[in-house]
Amino acid sequence: MIKSHLLFITCLLLLAQCTPKKVQQAENKNNRSDSLQTWSVPSYQGQDYTALVNPFVGTGGHGHTYPGATAPFGLVQLSPDTRLTGWDGCSGYHYSDSLVYGFSHTHLSGTGVSDYGDVLLMPITGDVMYNNGADGKKGYRSRFSHHKEKAQAGYYETYLNDYDIKVALTATPRVGLHAYSFPKGKPAQVILDLVHRDQVLDASVEVVNNREVQGHRRSKAWATNQHVYFVIQFSKPFNQHELWVDNQANANKKAQSKSIKASFSFDGNVAKEPLLVKVGISAVSIEGARKNLETETPDWNFDGVRKKVQTAWNHELARIAVKGRTLKEQTVFYTAMYHSFIAPNVFNDVDGQYRGRDAQVHQASHPYFTVFSLWDTYRAAHPLYTLVQQKRTNDFIKTFLLQYQQGNTLPVWELAGNETQCMIGYHAVPVIVDAYLKGIKDYDATLALQAMQTSANQDKFGIGAYRKYGYIPASEEPESVSKTLEYAYDDWCIAMLAKQLKQPKVHKKFIRRAQAYKNIFDKNTGFMRAKRQNRWFSPFRPEEVNFNYTEANAWQYSLYVPQDISGLAQMLGGKPQLEKWLDNLFTASTETSGRHQADITGLIGQYAHGNEPSHHMAYLYNYVGKPWKTQQRVAQILSTLYHNHPHGLSGNEDCGQMSAWYVLSAMGFYPVTPGSNDYVIGSPVFPEATLQLENGQRFTIRAEQVSANNIYIQSAQLNGKAYTKNYIKHKDIMIGGELVLVMGNRPNKAWGSQPTAAPVSAITAHLIVPVPYFEGDLTFERADHQIKIAHHNPATKLFYAVAPNKNAAVTSLRFVPYHAPVTIQTSATVWAFAQNTQGQTSDTIHTRFSKIPAGRTISLANQYANQYAAGGNKALIDFVSGGKDFRTGMWQGYQKVNIEAIIDLGKEEHVKTMAIRCLQDQNSWIFMPTRVAFFTSPDGKKFTKAGVVENNVSPKSEGAIVKTFEVKFGEATRYVKVVAYNQGIVPAWHLGAGGGAWLFADEIMVEGN
Repeated sequence: MIKSHLLFITCLLLLAQCTPKKVQQAENKNNRSDSLQTWSVPSYQGQDYTALVNPFVGTGGHGHTYPGATAPFGLVQLSPDTRLTGWDGCSGYHYSDSLVYGFSHTHLSGTGVSDYGDVLLMPITGDVMYNNGADGKKGYRSRFSHHKEKAQAGYYETYLNDYDIKVALTATPRVGLHAYSFPKGKPAQVILDLVHRDQVLDASVEVVNNREVQGHRRSKAWATNQHVYFVIQFSKPFNQHELWVDNQANANKKAQSKSIKASFSFDGNVAKEPLLVKVGISAVSIEGARKNLETETPDWNFDGVRKKVQTAWNHELARIAVKGRTLKEQTVFYTAMYHSFIAPNVFNDVDGQYRGRDAQVHQASHPYFTVFSLWDTYRAAHPLYTLVQQKRTNDFIKTFLLQYQQGNTLPVWELAGNETQCMIGYHAVPVIVDAYLKGIKDYDATLALQAMQTSANQDKFGIGAYRKYGYIPASEEPESVSKTLEYAYDDWCIAMLAKQLKQPKVHKKFIRRAQAYKNIFDKNTGFMRAKRQNRWFSPFRPEEVNFNYTEANAWQYSLYVPQDISGLAQMLGGKPQLEKWLDNLFTASTETSGRHQADITGLIGQYAHGNEPSHHMAYLYNYVGKPWKTQQRVAQILSTLYHNHPHGLSGNEDCGQMSAWYVLSAMGFYPVTPGSNDYVIGSPVFPEATLQLENGQRFTIRAEQVSANNIYIQSAQLNGKAYTKNYIKHKDIMIGGELVLVMGNRPNKAWGSQPTAAPVSAITAHLIVPVPYFEGDLTFERADHQIKIAHHNPATKLFYAVAPNKNAAVTSLRFVPYHAPVTIQTSATVWAFAQNTQGQTSDTIHTRFSKIPAGRTISLANQYANQYAAGGNKALIDFVSGGKDFRTGMWQGYQKVNIEAIIDLGKEEHVKTMAIRCLQDQNSWIFMPTRVAFFTSPDGKKFTKAGVVENNVSPKSEGAIVKTFEVKFGEATRYVKVVAYNQGIVPAWHLGAGGGAWLFADEIMVEGN
């Protein structure tokens, strides 16, 4: 997910709402501080599945995983830090690195933005150093090599070459446990670095005694207000300590500052046996960290903790037992399960206290969680949890509702008590609805529906425009196509819950909103396209990556209608056309154009498995009666895009989503539409896969004769009876039983191909009529300007009205049938709506068409970037100005080159002023021009300088800034030349140093008297 040109949106901490009685009682239950959530792990006698886990998978390439020790869904992720910056350093570790800076206690698994890396410890020998060495100067970092490195579920080991120290790590849910084996005869030290990685807002440290240190760190990164409290205990006393505060030695036992490091020195006896270090952490308090430490690691038994955490992992991994095929495939499978069960992370202390979305401390009687990468995980990870993590699913949803109470909305991408607002949609909704419809209901469903509606009725992130227009215009919000599509699916989920709770008005409202996709479907191209002023965004290239889509292009988003696949097929022209569309997707060229988007990886044609929007697409063949094509493509993805090595993932792991896709697909099915209770059957990997369900039942999928070549289903039986459907219901799995699939090396095109064999994905009630659209330039110079009105359905009748007054009320207009292009002579607003054959009407659209001075033309010396065309060559003189967000498509962008434009006014005019509006957003590599020069000419050949305006906006200024560069003139001229000078290269201080700087403009204004 996320990532180039990511615009960080600061989380707003809102006042908590009044807590409904039912949830307040649940939160106050067991409110005593001595009610501890002990870490109890039953004994385990089964197969050692941890031997089939390779935590190094995904640590190379763009997987962004880490190899360190963590418990299932644990707060602590104790892992080596080898990379401090950069996109491929998001987890703190990259397999290509050879230097390690230390071992910190929090890490993110597979995200596209960096954070965490809290409370770093580094054992060293020799002289104490506080510089980490990242600046190339001498520092405490060390070389390491992979041949002395080991990673298992719950355990990590490496060797520090520069210090001759073996490091072993293990963890409980809330405690990290280190074991350092120092060499004999060398001074032994442990460095504590509280400055590591994030911007520190405040920190403290206190040496309690010669075995214990405590403190806290509050930091700002992706999570803008993260609290970490810690207690560190050593198995042996240190004989000396030093605090390093604000880069100066401090002999005190306490310190508070934004810059704190410390060292702890041990005598020669420390080499006789490993030095153990326990670190308990908490988001609440030092007392909470100490309780966590004392409860979960009451003694100094490193091997006992390692065995216990690996037993905990075996219990989790044993929830699905696969047999057969190769060791490689089993390792890929169980590593995928392991990655699926790392996050979300428990966030409350053993006494139930946690820090909420309002930054205040609260109490919960159930496990409370953090790290919800919901744009990713609602698709497969959370549906997987509804099968094998039902109790935790209830706790996830209870967490959502508490966060709603404390933060006024359901979580979007919550991290350490902070709502980052990263990515799009309100995807806590499908997680709740999918669980509820599957019978997972241990929470207040009425409150959940209230929370869903609150999140869906905001006025930010384009939701206000979405509600107003029935889709999001590109001029109103970036990523308008993706947001429209994902909001529509979320709204369908809300409608499904409203139906269950017998709320017909809510159901009708949201089932109509769920059809918003119909308003952005272009029948002529067969793609979902952006609209500006009710006109199709152009020029259009389906392979182009631009800001109309989220980390994707039109190929990768146009089939995102999981709630109404039948309706989508109908709009395309029928099931054969949807099948052809899918064929073209998988066989298209892998080349993309436009923005560089690092997430678009794992390409098969334009199918991009390395990012989430494509994840359901291979299964859509089942809906058109061609399940054998699903089987072929799914088998291809399983075998070519997942591997047992560091580069084994085709994209970001994304907190379990990439791996959950594999787990489900390798078993033989996938949830195309969470909330439907359907799992679409694909092509299983293993001869046998058994789900150990929490209700005590077992469900087994047997794939007889399956192999690398035998990927096609020949026949099927469910519980001994012939089964011809190409999907299976959740309830069929939960009651236990057996699905037998007979596999072969050739497609059986008859199995699962009948219309009744496919899952139903159709909206049939409260159907909307899609809005029409306009064709024609927004601005025109001469009379008799023609405007076409069109609709994707030729049987639909169109009606229109013309109003010269831009503020005319729709109720005052007289609409007439549309038969031919509308001709206007002067500026006017054109209104239109569609009516179907049953007499139902669409929403009414309107667009202002403006007459501008005649004869003006523009010639450009340098070409703008196509993804920032802003409508084409005349965008800079179209009398339509962009807002502050360059992603809305209203700004014309140039990279590394100047804007050099000559405007022909058509005739000699008296010009009073000349100006150009420019935009800066340095977080997106967009900078003001260094200066703008203006020239005039009577003949377009010989130009005279009219003035120069120097830039006075600092390139370091944060946020979006619009500046008008203007000169006064006061003479007659015909030609105006404007040169805005691009600074060329991104400056050295910037994250994108050395890259090509962008220059954005809209509009060039030449004003007369």
